[in-house]
Amino acid sequence: MKKWRKIIILGGLVLCILSACVKKEPSETSEGLPKAINIGMIRVPNDKQVAISMKQFDEYFQNRGIETKFLFFDSGVSANQAFASGSIDFAEMGYTNAVVALSKELPVELIWLHDVLGENEALVVQEDSEIQRVKDLKGKKIATPFSSTSHFSLLKALEEEGIQEDVTLLDMETADIVAAWERKDIDAAYTWEPTLSRIKETGRVITTSADLAAKGHMTTNVDLVRKGFSEKYPDLVVDYLACLTKGQEYYTKDPNAAATMVCQDLNITKEEALTQMEASKWLTPEEEISADYLGTNQAPGQFHQVFIDTIDFLIEQKSITERPTDTAVHQFINSSYAEQLVVRK
Repeated sequence: MKKWRKIIILGGLVLCILSACVKKEPSETSEGLPKAINIGMIRVPNDKQVAISMKQFDEYFQNRGIETKFLFFDSGVSANQAFASGSIDFAEMGYTNAVVALSKELPVELIWLHDVLGENEALVVQEDSEIQRVKDLKGKKIATPFSSTSHFSLLKALEEEGIQEDVTLLDMETADIVAAWERKDIDAAYTWEPTLSRIKETGRVITTSADLAAKGHMTTNVDLVRKGFSEKYPDLVVDYLACLTKGQEYYTKDPNAAATMVCQDLNITKEEALTQMEASKWLTPEEEISADYLGTNQAPGQFHQVFIDTIDFLIEQKSITERPTDTAVHQFINSSYAEQLVVRK
């Protein structure tokens, strides 16, 4: 019995020694920077994709020993799940999913507006359908990803015609929309690129997010950052926005060159890339912090009210159950990083 006890004790000592000899991979570089940054993306030709194709993230991060990992998300729903698990540091999404993130008290903050959506989100009906206008959708089946900018725009379009209670709405991811469309299981769909181009091949557009924006229903894609990251590395958040700005500036200077660059990474044609890029408004850092958009932390811009109105909309739709306060909204929308970027420029 004593012999076995000695063996057990000696075995334990060996395990302890081996454990002590195994070095854990450090999460930071010797300069106190993160070894890797996980960035969520939605794979559309916007400022982020141009910056990726230009290797801007390599210039700002990889050359400082920081690896940038890009993760594709089909929707903001899955991006929020990744934020909840702490597995990503940044992610872009439709701003309605940012409302959901705030409602669920995810540890994130909104730092950037990628673009104001226009004709790159639209309501499409089957080509052989007799539907000619939104009002004709009464009694029809319409698919859209719930809690998305497309969902918001669709319901606003239906409300404009007073038929929001007279249609069947189906919650579908973009890939499922394409499959249902090809089977003709649905009469219409409100979605974004590149799914939009797929269904437009056998469909007709009857309204777009540009049409709805003209009626006061602005929608936009935004970028969120995990608070654990932004609180520890605020300068890197500004660097991240600087990368996005490089993409915006390159596109503004030469749209054709930018489209040629991103089309290869997105596996679409140059014409498709350019069409999608021209369908939305890309904001400069100065526009980001203007009264029309984010504003500043001291003087919130128009987007704050859009965000608050959308909270009420999602409460009505029962997409969220907890209503964040206006104060919580102003704290959630943190324009200080964009302000620092403007000062840096």
